[in-house]
Amino acid sequence: WARCCAQVRVPASRDVTLVSVSLLSLTQNPLVWDICFLNVADWFCVCRNSVMFNNEMMADVHFVVGPPGGTQRVPGHKYVLAVGSSVFHAMFYGELAEDKEEIRIPDVEPPSFLAMLKYIYCDEIDLCADTVLATLYAAKKYIVPHLARACVNFLETSLSAKNACVLLSQSCLFEEPDLTQRCWEVIDAQAELALRSEGFCDIDVQTLESILQRETLNAKEMVVFEAALNWAEAECQRRDLPPTIENKRLVLGKAIYLIRIPTMVLEDFANGAAQSGVLTLNETNDIFLWYTASKKPDLLFCTKPRKGLSPQRCHRFQSCAYRSNQWRYRGRCDSIQFAVDKRVFIAGFGLYGSSCGSAEYSAKIELKRQGVPMAQRIIKFFSGGSSNTFPVWFDYPVQIEPDTFYTASVVLDGNELSYFGQEGMTEVQCGKVTFQFQCSSDSTNGTGVQGGQIPELIFYA
Repeated sequence: WARCCAQVRVPASRDVTLVSVSLLSLTQNPLVWDICFLNVADWFCVCRNSVMFNNEMMADVHFVVGPPGGTQRVPGHKYVLAVGSSVFHAMFYGELAEDKEEIRIPDVEPPSFLAMLKYIYCDEIDLCADTVLATLYAAKKYIVPHLARACVNFLETSLSAKNACVLLSQSCLFEEPDLTQRCWEVIDAQAELALRSEGFCDIDVQTLESILQRETLNAKEMVVFEAALNWAEAECQRRDLPPTIENKRLVLGKAIYLIRIPTMVLEDFANGAAQSGVLTLNETNDIFLWYTASKKPDLLFCTKPRKGLSPQRCHRFQSCAYRSNQWRYRGRCDSIQFAVDKRVFIAGFGLYGSSCGSAEYSAKIELKRQGVPMAQRIIKFFSGGSSNTFPVWFDYPVQIEPDTFYTASVVLDGNELSYFGQEGMTEVQCGKVTFQFQCSSDSTNGTGVQGGQIPELIFYA
């Protein structure tokens, strides 16, 4: 008994208070099932219920869960289940209730069904990345709203370019608009990573079309084209079709015209799309004419480039200056730490250049979280001597989570003196995003909050 009580915990988000809920209100409003009505007596009731979780003792119903060949028989207790879910209440005590001792549930995976039962019996939420989508499906099917919200929160926390396309498809299926919006934010900002992910090939055709027609995709059109071909090959396998060029075009259907092929660089089109075999001969000829002829043919493809996302700049200095022998890039590290209050995507840094006319620099930019590198790039650039900042970009935008400090670092090697920032701010408001800055122990060239280098963070939000 003591071990049982120790294992059962009250979620921190719930108050331990007594709430009177009539049986009538429970039957009339399924959302009331998610209300918490805990006092000391109810707490011991939870302990008792937890003992009965997945327990044959006094079980008056059994579920055969999972698809044929992968089923699991799960014991249940009608009273406990009916209190935890309005669907179970209707199933066991409603007007159309059937007195079945065994209920088959082929559309729910056993681990996800058990996760839902664990919440109903024990008031505990136990989620993992491999089963959270299936658990969300179960929570939606049996109207267990608090568990469903926990699943959505879990998905939002684990959202990345690798799984954003799959989660977009599922969020539309489960009618979760907030999760859908978060997925679009990731797909737009990290479009090339999302399109090249394995998960992109697993989406349905409706989700494919919604992505291909997206105006704000931050991707080269050649990457979009290649991603569509990869999806088509996977779709051929799903339909048991040989992955021939003809079948790829067949499964793509009208989605092929959502790819803005005429907006590709001519070299990309000539060496890629034109030789892929997916386009007809007439389509290929017309697109070549569209590139080169003064009288352009009509095309079924959109000829207007995507707008993409407009990068925003967080400028942390109020002024910049130059004084003789004051600042020189000498291959040392300039670094600053920052945090944001909303999820953003860092695309690069704005840097100062030479204050003594034209000069060439070698630059290494890096972004770290808790000392672990997340992105870096080494490039050479030419500075014309202006006091304006110039952008240096990462290969891909980097997702930045709120309320966590990240380290932005740059090592520049050049012989000329540079401009530097002054009157630095510890907090900067950029639209709806607030940036906070603090000094970094990695900085060995003098950069800090009040002055120095890395004047700008370039981001999407």
